[in-house]
Amino acid sequence: MLPEVWLRGPLPDIPALLQPVAHALLQAREEVVSLMKDFPEDKLWKKPGSVASVGFHLQHLAGVIDRLFTYARGEMLTVEQARSLAAEGQEDANLSAAELVGVFHRQVDRALEQLRQTNIRELTDHRAVGRAQLPSTVLGLLMHAAEHTQRHVGQLLVTARILRA
Repeated sequence: MLPEVWLRGPLPDIPALLQPVAHALLQAREEVVSLMKDFPEDKLWKKPGSVASVGFHLQHLAGVIDRLFTYARGEMLTVEQARSLAAEGQEDANLSAAELVGVFHRQVDRALEQLRQTNIRELTDHRAVGRAQLPSTVLGLLMHAAEHTQRHVGQLLVTARILRA
């Protein structure tokens, strides 16, 4: 069994200051893939105790990385990103757990590529978030994406275990 991602050493081509972000995203991806292996499709949208469904968490994991990394680039959300945000958690019988895991997997790949391209001299540059244009920085957004992802992986883990029981 491999140690956690952060204990495997630096990732190639990721700036040293962004290694923790990359490690957290890769750890999240590994945990999601493992957790969702053979997950019962009929439980994907169940909400035990009225908590968010496994389907919601899988959608949100990919969506939040996409949105926060968009803001980190200094861009505003597109209409499609806004639609995706509005659809998070809405049951969709056409989506399988494997498809949702695949979307998350690919979003982590895109995030890693952005980390590789991030100029570390810009990490403290101001970035505006959302319609309210709330203040943050490139590093603040990237770190929050990693932290928020880890938080939802934890919630996903508990919900999935309850539903499997």
